[in-house]
Amino acid sequence: MEHTISVTTQAERKVTDTKSVPFGKIPTEHMFVAEYKDKTWHNAQVVPFHDLTLSPLALCFHYGQTIFEGMKAFKMQDGRVNVFRTEKHHERFTKSLYRMCMPHVPKALFTDAIKQLVKLDADWIPREDDGALYIRPFMIATEARIGIKASEEYLFMIVCSPAFHYYSKPLKVKIETNYVRAVEGGTGLTKCGGNYGGALFPTHLAQTAGYDQVLWTDAHTHEFIEESGTMNAMFVIDGVLTTPELTGTILDGVTRNSLLTIARDKGIKVEERRISYHELVKAFEAGKKVEAFGAGTAAVVAPIEVIGIGHKEYKCYIEPDAVMYKLQKELHDIRKGIIPDVHGWNDII
Repeated sequence: MEHTISVTTQAERKVTDTKSVPFGKIPTEHMFVAEYKDKTWHNAQVVPFHDLTLSPLALCFHYGQTIFEGMKAFKMQDGRVNVFRTEKHHERFTKSLYRMCMPHVPKALFTDAIKQLVKLDADWIPREDDGALYIRPFMIATEARIGIKASEEYLFMIVCSPAFHYYSKPLKVKIETNYVRAVEGGTGLTKCGGNYGGALFPTHLAQTAGYDQVLWTDAHTHEFIEESGTMNAMFVIDGVLTTPELTGTILDGVTRNSLLTIARDKGIKVEERRISYHELVKAFEAGKKVEAFGAGTAAVVAPIEVIGIGHKEYKCYIEPDAVMYKLQKELHDIRKGIIPDVHGWNDII
């Protein structure tokens, strides 16, 4: 598909303080939007940010055809702008579209739309070392019709917002053994809205009990750890970086993939396999140093300080020499252009 993206600009707003604003609260001046109708994409535009007008019958409101991605752009050490791992994000976006019976977005359209939007709103990228521009591509079904069917009309959109740390302090998490996030054959591997909506109530219960997040377990035995709310879950025990394998119920995280690659590059032993929470209890009770952390685009590396398992709580290792911080620094330095990008992850615009 050939495409042309029209651009309509508006004057830049003067925002002097984005760091004190909660994540995702302030959009940049512009957004991207394209319409899908008659089995093709039309009207690809970068336009001033504005609210949408949709029919109350739009299928996205009724049957869950909504998906999204989370990406980031960074100001590099030399002043250039880097959009991190665009191709990997498009690959995952495509998998979500396929599973949710939604039309394909060509890679060229996806990539060009992000580049034009980020280039136009590049002044919104925080210059602080811990800041980035969060990029949210998403698609919704817009056909106006009540009836359970795959929509024949869609909007593909991208919005941006300045972002800093998603979590401001180490987390306290609870092993969830009642509710489940996903089952085999379901939508666990996609970034669809329903996965997150279904997680809100169990997360609320955990937060009411004094936790920040849950660690989900598998649907059949409630024993094997899957992921944590907004992030993939990772552990370091006996010097081995371990994370649940991708079984179809776990999101193929881009940060997860990046950290595993960096760890292997640094000679750290990596295991992708099933992890029973009983294994964690055994390690804690043996007095071993256990690192636990979340990995995600928004959170990057989120240290876990406490894990609640049943009626007991266990303290994790979060000292400055922890492996997770070394991986975090390496990833940061690649994104900022401080060290070479040997894997070709940085898309410079």
